[in-house]
Amino acid sequence: MMRLALQAAGEAASRGEVPVGAVVARGEQVLAVASNERETTGDPTAHAELLAIREAANALGGWRLTGCTLYSTLEPCPMCAGAAWAARISRLVYATPDPKAGYAGTLHNILSDRRLNHTAPVQSGLLAQEAANLLKDFFRRRRLKET
Repeated sequence: MMRLALQAAGEAASRGEVPVGAVVARGEQVLAVASNERETTGDPTAHAELLAIREAANALGGWRLTGCTLYSTLEPCPMCAGAAWAARISRLVYATPDPKAGYAGTLHNILSDRRLNHTAPVQSGLLAQEAANLLKDFFRRRRLKET
């Protein structure tokens, strides 16, 4: 599943989007695959995770994604981690941490916050180097274009 998310992230980079991809799956069944679309749509909420959650809810015909896993190439930001919590995602797996906005273990972990009415296990580091390399290469190329 993470390889599928990495493929989506690569496709995002080719469109000039920050290379983040996400997959929502129930067991081995892929419900949704998405990548960032903020630049394309001009929508600040068009993060890969949020788009995948929306698509998966649509595929299942309801907002509760209990029994589903969200895979993301980058640690979700506060908005996306909050959306995973609101959708009752049963598990989150992400590749590489986000030191500036990560809300699934770096700055906070909303999915393990026992003060909330839903928690879910979080696993990090799956194919982390591949995801980090996509991001580093993207931003390196972007900086070169700006100079």
